[in-house]
Amino acid sequence: MSIHPHISLSLSLHLYSPLFFFPLHTKEEERKMGNSLMSLLSIFHLLVLWGSSVNAYWPPSPGYWPSSKVSSLNFYKGFRNLWGPQHQRMDQNALTIWLDRTSGSGFKSVKPFRSGYFGANIKLQPGYTAGVITSLYLSNNEAHPGFHDEVDIEFLGTTFGKPYTLQTNVYIRGSGDGKIIGREMKFRLWFDPTKDFHHYAILWSPREIIFLVDDIPIRRYPKKSASTFPLRPMWLYGSIWDASSWATEDGKYKADYKYQPFTAKYTNFKALGCTAYSSARCYPLSASPYRSGGLTRQQHQAMRWVQTHSMVYNYCKDYKRDHSLTPECWR
Repeated sequence: MSIHPHISLSLSLHLYSPLFFFPLHTKEEERKMGNSLMSLLSIFHLLVLWGSSVNAYWPPSPGYWPSSKVSSLNFYKGFRNLWGPQHQRMDQNALTIWLDRTSGSGFKSVKPFRSGYFGANIKLQPGYTAGVITSLYLSNNEAHPGFHDEVDIEFLGTTFGKPYTLQTNVYIRGSGDGKIIGREMKFRLWFDPTKDFHHYAILWSPREIIFLVDDIPIRRYPKKSASTFPLRPMWLYGSIWDASSWATEDGKYKADYKYQPFTAKYTNFKALGCTAYSSARCYPLSASPYRSGGLTRQQHQAMRWVQTHSMVYNYCKDYKRDHSLTPECWR
């Protein structure tokens, strides 16, 4: 039995319409419902594109969360004030440190480590923070002044309406003293670090250094030679200080103390690994499920996403640099 073409169109439309319980009777109604259907499809298409856009600007899951393997550390058991004690305050397990015209502030782990996992949840100050550095880093500067090692996570202050820059850096045996030889990689984060706490960490082993943000690896610095890798024990530090000479757009914008105090909040401290006093049998921690270190395929994919979408500077790709001083870039 054949069906009249108008009846066929009516059946097709009312089956896919939100008003399909009311059959269509006129061509005008069919036209209106057809337009409604097209509108709904357009909205659905926009929602799909919006969802894809959101996913495009958020890293894929790393599939492994090393921070969950390390217990939190009571600040007073694991750290001590280093400078600016009057600019530190502990409130509900969160440490606030601040910089004003008189002083900044810093803290230091009680123990030195020769490897381990080091992290904290940090929340930054919004608004004008140009010239101000908020940091979490490993160093042995006090043990080896003028010839020290250092591994940095630094937040470079910014001006109104511009995002923070997260800078990672590695100094080896005095490359951060005198004539500076930095190994900087810089990132613009895929979230606003002033809105909430996020977890930032350094995994340091005798084989590699891995920088992580919310358990997502953003940088892996492997040991390629003893001369380009820190091997001496280091302490974990945190600080806030005035670096107006270079911090924001190479010193273009300075700290402006009419916006003081500049604050940073730290919580969920983690520092676990082989201390300088551990036996030789102490086995280094890993950032992946592999005891030998390295990253899984899924972690590599997440890191590639970050370095594709969020990295804004890589010292190895800066052709103005003298890479004879950073041989790991070409080995």
